[in-house]
Amino acid sequence: VSKIKMETENEESNESWLVVPNQLEESVRTDEANGIQPKESIKAAEASELSFEKIPESDEERIKRIQIERALEDDSSNIETWRKFALSTHGLISDDLRRRVWPLLLGVVPALASPVPTLEELQSHPEYTQVVLDVNRSLKRFPPGIPYEQRVALQDQLTVLILRVITKYPHLKYYQGYHDVAVTCLLVVGDKVAFHMMEVLSTGHLEECMGPTMEPTQRRLMYIYPIINKEHPQLCEFLERSTVGTMFALPWYLTWFGHSLPYYRTVVRLFDYFLASVPLFPLYVAAAIVLHRVDEIFEQDCDMASLHCLLSNLPDNLPFEKLLISAAHLFEKYPPEELEKDVQIMIEKERDQRMKEQQARLKRSKYTEPHHKGIVNRWWGSFKGPMKYLLVSASILMGIYAYYRSQDTINR
Repeated sequence: VSKIKMETENEESNESWLVVPNQLEESVRTDEANGIQPKESIKAAEASELSFEKIPESDEERIKRIQIERALEDDSSNIETWRKFALSTHGLISDDLRRRVWPLLLGVVPALASPVPTLEELQSHPEYTQVVLDVNRSLKRFPPGIPYEQRVALQDQLTVLILRVITKYPHLKYYQGYHDVAVTCLLVVGDKVAFHMMEVLSTGHLEECMGPTMEPTQRRLMYIYPIINKEHPQLCEFLERSTVGTMFALPWYLTWFGHSLPYYRTVVRLFDYFLASVPLFPLYVAAAIVLHRVDEIFEQDCDMASLHCLLSNLPDNLPFEKLLISAAHLFEKYPPEELEKDVQIMIEKERDQRMKEQQARLKRSKYTEPHHKGIVNRWWGSFKGPMKYLLVSASILMGIYAYYRSQDTINR
């Protein structure tokens, strides 16, 4: 039996997701200060059970498969060849093709994959226990029906994969949700190549998420609002008035939607696109999803709880091919550098609003202070240093005397 399993069999296997001991704790504290309720996001972020159901290839997909296979045999094919296939409709079609193309999108050469260390060699890492717990909570992300021994072996491989990356790059901090990205790479390309893919992603696409705090990630999530505002100002105003914030999109961004979607084929299709795109592209997909659901959003009450519940639970039937096209158009119209000024304005606006609210609370607390409390404070403040200590000592002695007198009375 896996050492992972034995070491964690007595641990609570809670599927709530963002219960994070590291930088997400800081994220939660910051969000509470900003008026966002992270506990609701934690409850809503349970992993979707992943369906590995296979659907027969369409005629279009079969034609594209042949094109990709030919390109793989053509020495003149380059990264732009693979990007075009990954970004166009249907992506890379199937895992047998992804196994060959995903590494090429990141410049990884499978033949040069380094040897895999044993789990025992990595157990001293300070994040070992947390990684093991997360891996054991990720059962829903493995294919159903596989033999127990094979599942345990995959869990061990996933643990080793994650620990190898954060051991080699000690400045990178593990976050819960990282394992959702890693398990998808592991299932497609195997543990040896997955390590080199995760190396590239962790020092590129995901590096900002693996910093000492989640503040840069929170700032990135705010890009969603300027995009929505430029496309649909009324929707943006409605969302801002509800104070729903961006916590609903945090698992989408951190896991490349791997934690939130019910179909494996959709997850790997999105990975096709994200591997061939700039690191911020998942935010444009998030904005496209919110814009796509505008009618549902306007049917809700304009409050944080209702909208967070709606947005954090993605429908099973979202048309992701259309959404990817919409997201690409949004990216062309509103590149990240053009959104930075809007994000800064939002941050300053929120800061001013928080200061006003804090001042209002302080003002209210002054007026609601009990009158008798003010009298006591003024009376107590009239006594100087030694006299205060004498009064305290006398009060304690009187209390002790009264206690023993009462005990005497009872005994009689």
